[in-house]
Amino acid sequence: MADTVTLTFTAFAPGKGALVVYCDESLKFGTSVMKALAPAGDLVARAAKAERFTGKSGSSLELIVPAGLGVTRLIVIGVGKTSALTEKDFLKLGGIAMGKLPITAAEAAIFAELPGASVKPDRAAELMLGAKLRSYAFNRYKTKRKDGEDRAAHRKIAVAVADVAAAKKAFAAREAIAQGVLIARDLVNEPANILYPEEFARRTLALKKQGVAVEVLDVKAMTKLGMGALLGVGQGSARDSRLVVMRWNGGKKNDAPVAFLGKGVCFDTGGISIKPASGMEDMKGDMAGAACVVGLMHALAGRKARVNAVGVIGLVENMPDGNAQRPGDIVTSMSGQTIEIINTDAEGRLVLADVLWYAAKRFKPKFMVDLATLTGAIIVALGHEHAGLFANDDKLADRLTKSGLDTGELVWRMPLTPEYDKMIDSKFADVKNSGSGRWAGAITAAQFLLRFVADKTPWAHLDIAGAGFDSRQTDINKSWGSGWGVRLLDRLVADHYEN
Repeated sequence: MADTVTLTFTAFAPGKGALVVYCDESLKFGTSVMKALAPAGDLVARAAKAERFTGKSGSSLELIVPAGLGVTRLIVIGVGKTSALTEKDFLKLGGIAMGKLPITAAEAAIFAELPGASVKPDRAAELMLGAKLRSYAFNRYKTKRKDGEDRAAHRKIAVAVADVAAAKKAFAAREAIAQGVLIARDLVNEPANILYPEEFARRTLALKKQGVAVEVLDVKAMTKLGMGALLGVGQGSARDSRLVVMRWNGGKKNDAPVAFLGKGVCFDTGGISIKPASGMEDMKGDMAGAACVVGLMHALAGRKARVNAVGVIGLVENMPDGNAQRPGDIVTSMSGQTIEIINTDAEGRLVLADVLWYAAKRFKPKFMVDLATLTGAIIVALGHEHAGLFANDDKLADRLTKSGLDTGELVWRMPLTPEYDKMIDSKFADVKNSGSGRWAGAITAAQFLLRFVADKTPWAHLDIAGAGFDSRQTDINKSWGSGWGVRLLDRLVADHYEN
């Protein structure tokens, strides 16, 4: 099914479909809203009293075919104290509004107005961003609707503002960010029989339309580079591995780039150390880190970010055939360090070991941030509320934490100290790919990665196992694949690294 949603900015006009308006904790409305609601008299006040609706932040009141108004449904959303509203609140309010609109409504309007003042263009743009992110649905493989399901095939949503031109200008950059998030969600939601390494790499070529240079390395090229860690993961699959390098040159010519790296395990059976059958279908999302990097590169290019940025993703399948690597095998990474394979299900760190070394040596970036659905241990520690942050650089860690607070894509810094190294020391090689026992699993994984960060490059590792897919549902995301990290890292770049 090809259901679509179109969101546009318009001047204030209620239309004939559903109407969403906002009120404060005193049930006060903006001037244009009061004008639109005037034909209904005191209907809203009476309904609010009956439903004990007080305008509390995030609460809502719904009236079906309200008398005196030419709309099919009126939805009143509370914002609480208007003086306390932040940028994140407007993002949330846009998502709440989109979520309250009935799927049967072909037309709807959202009045971006608060008591006492019009919503400023940048905040109206945040509201639109929230609505756009909430409108996402992945239904391309559904061929028919459920019995009795009546939904509009194409929905037109108007966000009404005081200054249409200013709102459109403010939303231009956010539109690129939104599209980056949706690209990442699409990639994570795709089934593994459709999105395998070669196909994933092919899809990154679409970035060329945005001015991003894309380079795809095949098995032969990676073998020549000595990427034994990455290639070892994929050797049991009928699908060949790939490495994709994406470059956006929006900064000064000789300025060192910032680098973003992603784990792209398109499906993870665990290999010879095979996972339990229950829930294994979720392992199509084990490439959420790579998906984020692709979405981020789209966002940076789409908004013409004034920065040089590199995205590198390692794409593999971890399968258990007769050619798969075994526990006890020893592989040689691109760095020359040897790795003893203790558990073939600790495969993402092997992919990133070569990606990290390659990116640092080739591009000599200002910093590197990698994203990976790396360990179940981080979910045990942090649940789905935060991603785990590990870093060898305090400034980079602090900036990521601040960007997380600003965007709502939260991170929590975890320890990274030499005391944990003994847990991954190997008897037979330079390092082993898994610690012993249950303890500190996310930390030892990060300690492993640190050994492959060349030339003391400032580096941060984001373990997004709890955030990348099947994560906590929010007001701006009801998708299985979250697209987490695109907005966080775009904000990091925008606030600290553009020139």
